[in-house]
Amino acid sequence: MKKNRSKIIGCSYALRVKDIVRIYDEYSRSGLSNREILRRYIWPKYHICEKTFYNIINASADPRIIARQQEMRAQLTLF
Repeated sequence: MKKNRSKIIGCSYALRVKDIVRIYDEYSRSGLSNREILRRYIWPKYHICEKTFYNIINASADPRIIARQQEMRAQLTLF
């Protein structure tokens, strides 16, 4: 029997999403296609497939990930 649990978003996933979206935003303004951005800039660093790339781009709008990124940013400002 499977219980209803909310999925925990880890720090490493939130950081990876943030970095991939940063790279995507940087090169999408220059007119490159999504596939070309993935092949040239993201795949050599993260080795993810195209479907995972689109899932990460969509996950960047997920409120759980946004909240996790804000928590990490707040923790860094404590010191």
